[in-house]
Amino acid sequence: MTKSGAAGNAARDRYEAVIGLEVHAQLKTKTKIFCACSTSFGASANTQVCPLCLGLPGVLPVLNGRAVEFAVMTGLAVGATIHPRSVFARKNYFYPDLPKGYQISQYDRPLCEGGGVAIRTAEGPKVIGLVRIHLEEDAGKSLHPEGREGVSTTRVDLNRAGVPLIEIVSEPELRTGEEAYQYLTKLKQILIYLDVCDGNMEEGSLRCDANVSVRPRGQAEFGTKTEIKNLNSFRYVEKAIAYEIDRQIALLESGGRVVQETLLWDSARGVAETMRSKEEAHDYRYFPEPDLLPLDLDAAWIERLRASLPELPDALRARLVRAHGIPDYDAEVLTETRALAAYYEETAARSGHPKLASNWIMTEVNAVRNKIGGSIETFPIRADRLGDLVGMVAAGRVSGKIGKQLFEKMLTDPEGPEALVQKHGLLPIDDDAALRALAREVLAANPGPTAEFRAGKEKTFAYLVGQAMKQSRGRAHPEKLQAALRAVLAEESS
Repeated sequence: MTKSGAAGNAARDRYEAVIGLEVHAQLKTKTKIFCACSTSFGASANTQVCPLCLGLPGVLPVLNGRAVEFAVMTGLAVGATIHPRSVFARKNYFYPDLPKGYQISQYDRPLCEGGGVAIRTAEGPKVIGLVRIHLEEDAGKSLHPEGREGVSTTRVDLNRAGVPLIEIVSEPELRTGEEAYQYLTKLKQILIYLDVCDGNMEEGSLRCDANVSVRPRGQAEFGTKTEIKNLNSFRYVEKAIAYEIDRQIALLESGGRVVQETLLWDSARGVAETMRSKEEAHDYRYFPEPDLLPLDLDAAWIERLRASLPELPDALRARLVRAHGIPDYDAEVLTETRALAAYYEETAARSGHPKLASNWIMTEVNAVRNKIGGSIETFPIRADRLGDLVGMVAAGRVSGKIGKQLFEKMLTDPEGPEALVQKHGLLPIDDDAALRALAREVLAANPGPTAEFRAGKEKTFAYLVGQAMKQSRGRAHPEKLQAALRAVLAEESS
C-alpha cells in the first residue's frame, strides 16, 4: 500500500487538515523591480542582467513604481488593507541563484494585510482569509543539465533575478486539496482580470507552496506542519496535499510524529520527499533594507487605483445573471476571462437571444477552443459574426443543424453567415409546395413506417420527420415540415 493510501477512511474522519498556501505571482512589468533590465521570458541565459541583478558591490536599487501599483491593485481587489507606509527588508539566505546572498522582500511591515478570496465548496460559499500580500524580488533559476559521462552539473540563469513578485499568504483556513484547488483557480482568475500577472505556471510566473498539518477533530491547537514545494499545476497542488494529509495521519496513527520539514513533490511518482528542514523567520535574519526608504503611499492615489479597477469575476458573474437572465452555471463558464465575457455580451447583443448565445459559446465555441487551443481573442469567428448566426437560428431562418454547418465553415471562411448560406446553397426550404413534395417523396420511400403511423403508431412520425430532415440535409423548416407531412398523410388517407 502506498503512503497516500495508508490512512483509512475511519482514520481520516478522526483528523482535520489545516492548510495554508503561499502564492508567488510575477508581476507583468516590462522591467525588473529594482533596475531597468527586461522581464521578458525566454531570452538566452544571463542576457537580461546588470550589476544590480548580479549583486555587485556598490549598486543601489530603485523601486519600480508600476510594481507597486500592481501590488496595491491586487490588495484592493481582495479587500485587503493597504498600509500607507510599508518597509522593505533583507531576507538573508544562501542559494546559488541568489547572487547577493539576500533577497529584498517585506517582513513585519508589508504593503497589504487581510482581505480574502471567496470560493465555492460542496458545503457552500467560503471565504479564505489572507494574512498579507507583500512585494519582493524573484531569485534566479538553477539548471541541472547532464554533463559528460552522465555527471550532473548545476548552472545558474540570472535573467529571472529581480523580476517583481507579490507573495500572497493565506490564513490556514483551507481543509482539503479540493478547496486549495478552488482557491488557487479563483486567485489566478482575479490576477488575470486585473492584468497584473499572466498566470502562466509553466513559465513560472505563478508558483505555489503548501503548508500542511493535521490535528484531531475538535482540537484547537495546530499540528506540526510541513511545506510542499515544486508544485507547478493546481491539480498537483491538490494531489500533493491529499498525499501529505494521508501520510501525516498514517504516521500519527502508527505512533510516530510529524517532523517539520520542506518536501519536494515528485509528480511522476506521486510522492513528496524530504528536501530540507523547515526554516523559521528568525533563520532568515530579517532587517530593514538600508538602501531603500520606507514606501509611503498617498491616500488619494490609492483611491484613484480603487476607482480604476476592472469589474471583477464575482461582480461580473452576478451582473450577467441579472442582466441577461442566464443561469449561474452559464455565467460561471462565461466569466472564465474578461475577454470571454465581453465576447459573450457582444454575441448576445448582436443576436438578441442571450441564452441561445450562451449555449453556442459553451458548446460550439469552447469545443473548438479546447481542441485547437488559444484564447478567445484569437478565435477565428468574431462575436458579431457569431451573433448574426445565432440570430438566424433563433429566427428560424436556418435550422440548428444548418447553423452548425455554417459555424464549421465560418472557422475558415471570413464571410458572414448570410453570405455563406447563399454561397453553399444552404438556404432553408420553407415553401409549402416544396415541403409537400419532400413529404410525398419520404413517405413513398418508407412504406412500412408510413403504414405503421396510419395504423395508429404515433411514435413512427418522429422517424418520418427524421428521414425528411436527412433528405433535405437539414434545410427543411422543422415546424413547417411536420405540418407538411401531416397534411400529406391526411390527404392520402382520405
